[in-house]
Amino acid sequence: MIIVMHPDATEAEVALVVERLRSVGAEVSITTDDGRTVVHGSIETLLQDEAPWDSFPGVERVMPVLRGGRRVGREFKSDDSIVRVGSVQIGDGELCVIAGPCAVESRDQLITTAESVAQSGASILRGDAFKPRTSPYTFQGLGKAGLEILAEARDLTGLPFVAEVIDPRDVELVASYADMVRIGTRNMSNQALLCEVGRQPKPVLLKRGRAATVEEWIDAAEYVHSEGNPSIVLVERGVRGFDTSARNTLDLTAVPVAKKETHLPVMVDPSHAAGRRDIVGPLARAAVAVGADGVLIDVHPNPAAALVDGAQALLPSEFATLMDQLRAVAAAIR
Repeated sequence: MIIVMHPDATEAEVALVVERLRSVGAEVSITTDDGRTVVHGSIETLLQDEAPWDSFPGVERVMPVLRGGRRVGREFKSDDSIVRVGSVQIGDGELCVIAGPCAVESRDQLITTAESVAQSGASILRGDAFKPRTSPYTFQGLGKAGLEILAEARDLTGLPFVAEVIDPRDVELVASYADMVRIGTRNMSNQALLCEVGRQPKPVLLKRGRAATVEEWIDAAEYVHSEGNPSIVLVERGVRGFDTSARNTLDLTAVPVAKKETHLPVMVDPSHAAGRRDIVGPLARAAVAVGADGVLIDVHPNPAAALVDGAQALLPSEFATLMDQLRAVAAAIR
C-alpha cells in the first residue's frame, strides 16, 4: 500500500505510520513528492493488517496497490510529475530543450557549443564524458576530465548539464559533477546500474532501449523509483526496425502512451532516432506536436570532425533556426 502524508505532517506522525507498518512485518520505504512524504508498505501488509491507516494523524490518503502495480504508474500518482534539474523544470508545461555535442571532445569544442546553444535558448546542456561504443577501438570519452569541462561550461553559461553514466562504479563520480545523470539506450536493461542510480538524489534521464517495448521501458524506470529516486524523465529515441533510411524508427506513439501510463515527463531524442541531420528538425517538431515535454538535440561546431555521431549533429546556426520553429509549434498546441 501507499500512504501519502499531508504536506504539514510532522516527523513524529510519519514515524508513527512507519513504526506501525514495520510492526506487522512490512518492508517500508519513504520518498518525498511535491513536499509530501510518501510511505510505501509491502503488499502483504494490506492482506495481514486492517489498521484504519487514513485515521492516523498526518495521513492525507491511502492507496492500495495491486501486485504488479508501479510507483511510476498513474495508479500511484494521478498528477503529472515535475522534475527539477538545477533551476529548470521538466514537465511543467513549458518546452525543455537539451542540447549539445554527443561527447565532450575538448574544452574548445564544448565551451563553444555550450555558449551557442545557451544563446539560442536551450534549457539544459548535454555532453558525455563516458561513451559506450560498439567498437572498443573508437573514442570512449574523456572521463573525469570531460566532467570538469562540463562543470566549467555550466559556470560560464548558467546551463545545468546532463551526462551519461555507464558503470555502477562511476555513479558517484558522475553525480558529483552533473545536475542530471543519464541512462543510455544500451543500459536501459542494466538493473544493477538502474538501482545504483536510483540510490543517488540527482534526477535521472532514462532512454528507451533500441529493442525495448514501452512496458519494458517503464519497468526500467520502476527500478530507479523503487530505490528511492522519483525524479525520472523518460526519453523516446527510436527503436530498431527493418528500414535503413534512418538510423532508427522514431516511435512517436510511445509519447502519449507513456504519458498515459505513467506520471513521468516524457522527452524525445530525434537526433539519435534520425542518425542524419536533415530530418532532425521535422522529427523534433513532430515530437513537440505530439505532446513531448521536450527534446534532445545534438549540436556540434564542426560535425564533419566530430568523434561521435557527427552525421546527426546540427550546426549552431541550424539549432538556432530549429529553436524558433519549436517555440512556434509549442505555442500552437497550447
